Amino acid sequence: MERKDIWIDFGFSGLTKWFGSPWAGEHTPLEIVVLAADWGEGAYAPTLREDALRLLESPLTTRVIDILWCAAVGMEFVPDARWMDGRDWLRQIVDVCEERIRRDEPRSVAHPQAPAWDPELKDAVLAEVRALAPQLDRATADHPYYGVPEVVPSLERVVTEVDPDLGFRLFLRVLKAYLIPISDSQHLRYRELGERFGYNEFVVDDGTLQFMPRAH
Repeated sequence: MERKDIWIDFGFSGLTKWFGSPWAGEHTPLEIVVLAADWGEGAYAPTLREDALRLLESPLTTRVIDILWCAAVGMEFVPDARWMDGRDWLRQIVDVCEERIRRDEPRSVAHPQAPAWDPELKDAVLAEVRALAPQLDRATADHPYYGVPEVVPSLERVVTEVDPDLGFRLFLRVLKAYLIPISDSQHLRYRELGERFGYNEFVVDDGTLQFMPRAH
């Protein structure tokens, strides 16, 4: 299945949405990963593995990975929480995905190729993150229950040091998790970026973006 055909958010960003589901509390974190990897007869597993490997092999610190996860899920960042080790979590995700992929492809799983995106896409995503930086900071760092620090610089590092595609999807997830409103013009630009990255239209427009129709 091409990722254009995956009509829900996919990869690592999509996994964070699974953790925001009403039924998520009925499962362990690893069980949720197994469910996600099995979605669509295993169609979800390759993109989730690719994103997790890129983050795992990136220069990002474990702290930045933890910040990104918490902000995209909409949960408080607690540095000393025993379960929270971003790189160990990524390794578990990769293991689950590779096991699921091998159920259909018994041969060893190839290492994913780095995507060759137009360099302009990186600048375009960075511009959108920075345009909402004050709102992102207020909504995340100052949240009374689900506070997460340093979200904007963490998103910027994903875009510049890992993958602008993943950075854009995580940016969208933070907007949706913290109900940060956007304008019609921003919404149009996000849809255009989604098309350039090859998303199904419902990756951007899943019904949870918040709008300010008269804002520009």
